[in-house]
This record gives sequence, C-alpha cells and structure tokens, in this order.
Amino acid sequence: MWFQQDGGTSHIANATIDIRHERFQGMVISRGGDVNWPPRSCDLTRLHFFLWGFLKSQVYANKPQSTDALKVNITQAIAEIQLNLCGKVIENWISRIRATV
Repeated sequence: MWFQQDGGTSHIANATIDIRHERFQGMVISRGGDVNWPPRSCDLTRLHFFLWGFLKSQVYANKPQSTDALKVNITQAIAEIQLNLCGKVIENWISRIRATV
C-alpha cells in the first residue's frame, strides 16, 4: 500500500515523518519521502482530481462523532468505490491532461 500526503506543514514534522516511514516502509510519496513530491505541486494526480473530494463527501456525510466511527466510514467508503467509477475517473483525467497540452 502506498501513502501520499498533501504536503501540509503539520504533515512534515519529524514525528509524523517517522510514523509514516515506519508504517509505509519504502512506499511514501511526499516531500522528503521515498518518492519525492514537492509541496503544493501543480502536477495533476487522480488523487487530487477526484479521490480526496469524493471520499471526504462520503466519510463525513453522517458526521462521525469519534475516531472509531471515522475509521469505519473511511473503510466503508473505500470498499464501496466501484471499478467502473475508477475507469471513468481515469478517462476524464486523461482528457483534462490532453486539454492542458
């Protein structure tokens, strides 16, 4: 499993970096990670383009009141992503990339 963070300042504190390297050994996409990704990069990724907004709307729809409820919502939202939806996202993303060239 890969981990990609958003580059927020709080996410690059030494304690945070140590935790993510421990949990995602060799699979961190981030500023200073195993795959370097500059903060606020203008590169379009499918994660920024679609996934984070989609998951956020699903995860917070019922306003979870605890960390455990939040974890359940995240797990459920990811499990419910349909393969055909991913294909449509990739097609749309490719067309947007072509439009920027």
